[in-house]
Amino acid sequence: MHKIQAIPFVRRGGVLAALVLAGCTSMAPVYERPAAPVAMQWPTFGAPAQETSATTAAELPWQDFVTDARLRALIDKALADNRDLRVAALSIEQARAQYQIRSADQTPTLNLAATGNRQPASGGGISSTYTAGLALASWEIDFFGRIASLKDAALAQYLATEEARRAVQTSLIASVANAWLSLQANDALLELTERTLGTREDSLRLIRLRFDQGVASALDLRQAESLVAAARVARAQQQRLRSLDVNALTLLVGQPLPADLLDTRDAGSVPFGSVPAGLPSDLLARRADIRQAEQLLLAANANIGAAKAAFFPRIALTASAGSASNALSGLFKDGSWGWTLAPQALLPIFDAGRNQAGLDSALAGRDIAVAQYEKAIQSAFREVADALAGRATLGDQWTAQQQQTDAEADRFRLADLRYRNGVASSLEVLDAQRALFASQQALAQTRLALRQNQVLLFKALGGGWSLTADQSGLPGG
Repeated sequence: MHKIQAIPFVRRGGVLAALVLAGCTSMAPVYERPAAPVAMQWPTFGAPAQETSATTAAELPWQDFVTDARLRALIDKALADNRDLRVAALSIEQARAQYQIRSADQTPTLNLAATGNRQPASGGGISSTYTAGLALASWEIDFFGRIASLKDAALAQYLATEEARRAVQTSLIASVANAWLSLQANDALLELTERTLGTREDSLRLIRLRFDQGVASALDLRQAESLVAAARVARAQQQRLRSLDVNALTLLVGQPLPADLLDTRDAGSVPFGSVPAGLPSDLLARRADIRQAEQLLLAANANIGAAKAAFFPRIALTASAGSASNALSGLFKDGSWGWTLAPQALLPIFDAGRNQAGLDSALAGRDIAVAQYEKAIQSAFREVADALAGRATLGDQWTAQQQQTDAEADRFRLADLRYRNGVASSLEVLDAQRALFASQQALAQTRLALRQNQVLLFKALGGGWSLTADQSGLPGG
């Protein structure tokens, strides 16, 4: 070893660091966001809706959208204990660690090293060599931006996991809301079925009494018995569907549910606030899964830079500073200190096409990411368009269905009155009963579709998190 002069060595390190910072450059292509392959306006259904709100759905907190206190409590519990959301959060931590690993590759790693070597000497006897000091492992000086590009790719992957968590959160809120709405609808249908069963059993008792008296026919009796059995079938179905809804909610929430939160009475109340549709350009900036796809595109773009840099020389530096001696007792005495510096440059000459294949793979990966980004936009646009179509038509459908149900209820009342006065046959009453029950079931299903469409629009527009309130900074290095 040569004797070390501390001040000149520090100066050399500073100059070297300045050269590294000045020479390091990325070979990744300049990123340009692909044009959105969708229209700039939502499709219109009838008269265009007049929206004056400047707030986008993504800026609308879910607490402002969900107005029912029971559903709010369920969503709060789900956000705390849902396992899918927990996995998404842990994936962020994993991606953060990977980014920190790539970031650490840009700085040298110092190790405390100690070695001992004993071997036969040429003149007989045994020679010994002992060293101790600081060692700089083979550190790549990133002149051509290979490591910087890999770091950029890791950062984009980290940010993509952030967006993935937000997308999972929005989906979770929508899933809990839809499951609760389904439970609410099946509770209403079960109550309706119980009432219908009671009405049909009353009609059966009356027809059986008239049959025993020879007034009603066997056909009337069998028809009434069939309707009672059909109502019992519907009751068993609704009881099963309600149990499935409770099981689905329990899985989403991640814990057993208290009975008070499963009480879905007051089904006539409106559980949700209004959602502004905004413009498709808002969707690109706010919807989490689109932002996730764009971060993955940025990662693929950075990988191209790393693949291009592989064609250029790779410069590495190995250095050490410390003490060396032929005896352990003299290892740290005066005159034993020294240093070594071993730069190395490797230029690929023949690699059987490995680097070119790596570049081709990176380019193909970027094209795949572009297609996936565009598909995410198109899918989001379609989801919003479907929800807007539902918002434009389901209200009218529910109103018409309500009118039909009112008419069928009046028809049943009149048919029953005519039957009790001996004017109409029991078949007329039973047919009116069947039509009324079917219309009431359709009304409940239409109301469910109307409310689930509100949830769909909220989800499709990227609601459920605020960009300004939920934005995370870059991970620490």
